[in-house]
Amino acid sequence: MDTTTPDGVAGWAIGLMEQLGAPGAGLAIALENLFPPLPSEVILPLAGFTASRGDMSLFDALLWTTLGSVVGALALYAVGAMLGRDRTVAIAARLPLVKVADIEKAEAWFGRHGAKTVFFGRMIPIFRSLISVPAGVERMPLVTFTALTCLGSLIWNTVFVMAGHQLGENWSLVEGYAGILSKLVIGAVVLALVTFVAVRLSERRKGRHVPR
Repeated sequence: MDTTTPDGVAGWAIGLMEQLGAPGAGLAIALENLFPPLPSEVILPLAGFTASRGDMSLFDALLWTTLGSVVGALALYAVGAMLGRDRTVAIAARLPLVKVADIEKAEAWFGRHGAKTVFFGRMIPIFRSLISVPAGVERMPLVTFTALTCLGSLIWNTVFVMAGHQLGENWSLVEGYAGILSKLVIGAVVLALVTFVAVRLSERRKGRHVPR
């Protein structure tokens, strides 16, 4: 590795890889699943760059980062399974502007599209971690969940690890482009939330003015 170690998440990830090798990359990705603010868009290209330097094989980088993704996803799946539907609905029902009917609609939607949601969700920033919780709440068959998570994670990880491997010293370029994608996703989520709140407030105002 370069003698000049980056700061922040990159420096932390490099430290794990220097101490543990490929399993260190896997551990970093497992923690990224549990704490979404840790960006896989930094860790994965770094793993590819490390492989390009010969400190680990490309196969090991892909194997361990995918294993880390699955382990982290299973941990969040377990959280959803332990909470269960009743607790999740009870918590959601206490939140302002949220109706139990909304939860029921989400359950029905997940029931129809659960497999696609888990697979494609593994390739969407932020949601790639959070999607494991409703899968656990709905008790998606564990074998199905694990297989879809593994396949979706392998595709996502391969893109970023290979990009870091090919770019070498310029691996950080990947972070810039991935950051644009993350901002677009966050923007879409914020817009959806604002629309949701606006609709709920409008419904409440109309409810107050309904003649008795």
